[in-house]
Amino acid sequence: MDVVPRAGPAREAGARPGAGAVCDTVPRVTRSPTAPKGTTRPAAPAVPGTEDDAAAAGPDLGAMIEATIAWYAETARDLPWRSPDATAWGILVSEVMLQQTPVVRVLPRWLEWMQRWPEPAALADAPTSEVLRAWDRLGYPRRALRLQECAREIVRAHGGVVPRGEERLRSLPGIGEYTAAAVTAFAHHDRAVVVDTNIRRVLARAVRGRALPDRSYSAAERALATHALPAERERSVAWNQAVMELGALVCTARTPRCAQCPLAGIGCAWVAAGRPEPEEDTRRRQSFEGTDRQMRGRIMALLREQGAAAPAMLAALDPEDPVRVERCVRSLLADGLAAVTEEAGEAAAASDDGALPGLRLP
Repeated sequence: MDVVPRAGPAREAGARPGAGAVCDTVPRVTRSPTAPKGTTRPAAPAVPGTEDDAAAAGPDLGAMIEATIAWYAETARDLPWRSPDATAWGILVSEVMLQQTPVVRVLPRWLEWMQRWPEPAALADAPTSEVLRAWDRLGYPRRALRLQECAREIVRAHGGVVPRGEERLRSLPGIGEYTAAAVTAFAHHDRAVVVDTNIRRVLARAVRGRALPDRSYSAAERALATHALPAERERSVAWNQAVMELGALVCTARTPRCAQCPLAGIGCAWVAAGRPEPEEDTRRRQSFEGTDRQMRGRIMALLREQGAAAPAMLAALDPEDPVRVERCVRSLLADGLAAVTEEAGEAAAASDDGALPGLRLP
């Protein structure tokens, strides 16, 4: 979704910024809520530019950085996109695949992908239907389309070489603030403020004394991540890599393993405060079962397996709710993830009488 070894992302299952986004965007910045009342924390440097100036507490940042990097050097997972031989393109692909997708699901797809399309030019020339088949069940398949668009732009505008610098990276299709920073740090070993869900959670606990980060990426979190980033280039890359891995493996959302955390003994603010519970989240969450996203996934799986699907095959996916099936068919066509079969013709795609067209991969 990183330097001690060559960089790459490390993720806790399903933890990435911009949930549901195509490739990646950083959520809207909001004001941070004030710290919980009645919490006492050890003194620590204030975070400039945030409303937490008086409340921020935690370990000495220098000690925290050193402890985290040392821990990573001993415990980091051996992942192929961290290999010294990993290319900037391979790291970019891994970052896109790891959005909202756990490492265990990404690993086989990434290996296959890099074997078939080791350079942007290879993916740029590939049939889109094959790209979608290779994406398999990683979810959010628009990411595959955006990756191919990204590859084509790299070939067109940058001679087939992943560009350096966050501004140039963000000009590529589907590359937002997080991915641009991650590629800058992990592929090009330059200084960049990398912030994903895991990093946000570690900083929220260790420095701010909160069980979880703010509900959306806040100004306070941005200022804290910027303040914590070491000034030295190589050390900044090592820190980004190590703190992300710490959040993925130890400082997890549901079952943090504080006894194994390198920060527990040097003044983690959350541990010092008695590990207070997070503020209650009263937002309603929709079950995946019965959603349009689930139906879109079933249609895409059918197209990957069969190559094409007749109207009757599509209708059979949910005989009780034909309107839902039609809605999902139309949305897949609009997103470019499916095309109308030649037998159905363009008229079926434009029809508004509820008749389903036959579909194929584009």
